[in-house]
Amino acid sequence: MILYHSSDVSVIRPDIIHSRDYLDFGKGFYLTSIHIQAVRYAQRFLRRQREAWLNTYEFNFNPSGWKILNFSKYDKNWLDFVANCRAGKDITDFDLIIGGIANDKVIQTLDRYFDGELSEIETLGLLKYEKPNVQYCIRSQRMLDECLKHIESKQL
Repeated sequence: MILYHSSDVSVIRPDIIHSRDYLDFGKGFYLTSIHIQAVRYAQRFLRRQREAWLNTYEFNFNPSGWKILNFSKYDKNWLDFVANCRAGKDITDFDLIIGGIANDKVIQTLDRYFDGELSEIETLGLLKYEKPNVQYCIRSQRMLDECLKHIESKQL
């Protein structure tokens, strides 16, 4: 499977160390299978007067050998997991998490939920109208090393 990672640098050898804390699925290397999504995300670097790179990888793995969590939609399980990760309370040890991105509209809804403005039911009601994008968060260095092969990096 081909996956993309947008950055302000070429990333030939991805690692977990450079990941930020408190992201949607915790600390990890984030990718997407949707080319246009990756290009749009890279454009945020250009808007900040920085370089933008689209890094392309081949991702091959046998699911039975890894601990994987897959969210197929924005639901209570996704909401609870993202809330825990963004609050720094995630203690899970998944190698890979796949699911929807908390884009700008989703983040605004989540912020209102975290601030107590929206109930869980109201939050899920708003999120059900969001079309999930896809993000792959590889959280183990072993999976990065064994399953992700750099193909190319293109400066945009």
